[in-house]
Amino acid sequence: MKIALGSDHAGFLYKEALKKMLLAQGHEIIDCGTDSLEVTNYPKYIIAAARKVASGECERAIVLGGSGNGEAIAANKVHGIRCALAWNEETARLSRAHNNANVLSLGERMISLETAQELVALWLKTPFEFGRHERRLEELASYEQEQKL
Repeated sequence: MKIALGSDHAGFLYKEALKKMLLAQGHEIIDCGTDSLEVTNYPKYIIAAARKVASGECERAIVLGGSGNGEAIAANKVHGIRCALAWNEETARLSRAHNNANVLSLGERMISLETAQELVALWLKTPFEFGRHERRLEELASYEQEQKL
């Protein structure tokens, strides 16, 4: 799978660890930055990763920051993105099964690296359940389309 990664300084260490994990698993990675622990603002890195998914260049993206909240908000500004913040297995699983999330947001200051790795693995393998959830996503997409007008 082709996966975009994006983080600010507060998510940088996990981004680098997840990149190694994903590459070892055979995924193709596009790293949208940042490239150091130097303090920076997250929107440009997160928006860049989300745009890779929205354009179809990547199938999914993982974005990281201190809490993951701002990163989820930023990613969701991109048309066609469904970014979910996850902090445990249930939130990661449901983000895919019920919401068909195409971007995952994680907070480096909120969870351990081991948990982050487990959540990413679970999120990547969880399929969308369709059914009643599909109707809800169609409704959300119609609202999103209205905003473009």
